Amino acid sequence: MRKFCTTLIPFWLLLLIALIMCGSEVNEKNYPHLYFTSGTREEKDVLSNLFALLSKETDEGAVRFSLVREIANEYGRLNDYGRLINFLSDWVDKHPDDPFNTYYLFMTAYAYLKQDAAPVAALFFNMIVKNHPDLIVKSESVHRVCLEQLINLEEKPEQKIWCYEELLSRFPEQSEPGITWFMLGQTYEDVGDWPRAISAYTQFIRYYGTVVPGFPNAYTYAKQMVDFNNSAKNWTFESLDALVDKIKHDLDDGNVWLLWQYRARVNFFARSWVQADSDDSGMAEFNLSSFRGVKLQYANSLSEGSNSNEAYLRTWGWSQFTPIWYFYFRKIYFPLDPDIHGRWEWAGVYYGERF
Repeated sequence: MRKFCTTLIPFWLLLLIALIMCGSEVNEKNYPHLYFTSGTREEKDVLSNLFALLSKETDEGAVRFSLVREIANEYGRLNDYGRLINFLSDWVDKHPDDPFNTYYLFMTAYAYLKQDAAPVAALFFNMIVKNHPDLIVKSESVHRVCLEQLINLEEKPEQKIWCYEELLSRFPEQSEPGITWFMLGQTYEDVGDWPRAISAYTQFIRYYGTVVPGFPNAYTYAKQMVDFNNSAKNWTFESLDALVDKIKHDLDDGNVWLLWQYRARVNFFARSWVQADSDDSGMAEFNLSSFRGVKLQYANSLSEGSNSNEAYLRTWGWSQFTPIWYFYFRKIYFPLDPDIHGRWEWAGVYYGERF
């Protein structure tokens, strides 16, 4: 008898299972799945009420959108990003014609970011821009925000270029187009497309005063690249030794005024060591013609701090107030022209002793 009881389910247990299953069917009718209304009792009540309202809303308008968004926001408040993702994915799958699917996928992408799943989030941002219509939510374009996110998430420069160009072509009214132009130029450099890089920098320098995060000298760099590209470039020397020897030769002969022809025709500077790179006020003092016949001297070797890309030559005897000048020589970085790239130029003068 005892053995028989272990092989049969008691009637009261069958009745209990039937009641549970019936209750489950009722709930399944009202809600997508009990899985979506789990949590504490209070949390379940909030979600249950939202799902109950959603199940009665058949119109694809603002009310249904608000309910779906509020359910997703509730999961977000609970830091339950797994259910948020599953809920919105299930909704989009079952309602492919919902006009707000762009926004639901956008929320899904952000949920993946919260789960430190950046590669998956990038896939969603990319899919939204390429496969779904744009939406304006709280005066913001979803596509624009997706593109900005992709720029931060994508590792391939080709994909970044596409994002920058989309921003510039589709959202020209954006508040900081200068930043986008500069970063586009930088990314073109990464792929070795120098003509397009110069073109992007040419656009960027129109936005004087633009501060590019992480690039404090962005304007100076871009302007130098553009100006150098548009110049004759006929003042360069094949090597640092050839340039320094020429400078020393004319100093020895007292032909100081001849040095003027060896200076860089663009981006040449004359400043003290403490002046900013963009400060050109020192050029007013740079007048070699006033030193005719003056005995000038120079160090036998290049100064400390010289390296394979830049060099300093200490000279003295120039004037009563600033007798010491450091000639600054720079290796030219201009991959656009292989015949010029890697040559040397006399790029400027620093007034005073170097500290």
